[in-house]
Amino acid sequence: MCSRYPFTPEECPEILKIAEAVERQSGIWISGEICPKAQAPVLLSGRQGIRAELQTWGYSLSKTLVINARAETAGEKNLFRESLASMRCAVPSTGFYEWDAERRKYRFNLPGEPVLYMAGLYRIEQGRPCFCILTTAANDSLKAVHDRMPLVLKREAVRSWLEQPGEAGAILRRTPPRFVKTPMDAQLSLW
Repeated sequence: MCSRYPFTPEECPEILKIAEAVERQSGIWISGEICPKAQAPVLLSGRQGIRAELQTWGYSLSKTLVINARAETAGEKNLFRESLASMRCAVPSTGFYEWDAERRKYRFNLPGEPVLYMAGLYRIEQGRPCFCILTTAANDSLKAVHDRMPLVLKREAVRSWLEQPGEAGAILRRTPPRFVKTPMDAQLSLW
């Protein structure tokens, strides 16, 4: 579930601003389709407010990479409990991808919104920050393609997710928004 997402600054001034902030901190960074193990921007709360930081996607365990955490059970799992309590992040994107049972790729976006924020958790591994994306049960706009979807934060909920532990629990239980689905295997035609 949610193993790729686009981060394309050309699509949205808000995403461009985040990309520029990350490049000022970290130097050259390549945007586009974000895959597990890649570095990608996340939003964190700090002393000077919300800031962008590059982190690696996935928690490394001995023989596996954990890229997603179930919102319904994250607070019960040792791997996520501490992160959920105090190390929450928001993952900015311009949508997310899912594949159906026939391996057809679809892009999902919020209607009329060029940016999409996914609720995430992070931790430090060997001195480097890494993140995972929280998922929830798919709603009707996605269920035909996949049974899980990212836990999406509305823009106005990003600060609450990052800074208010009490509010984070309520966000985990919110009804997910509806999405617009776009097939990525568009027909090529010469006529």
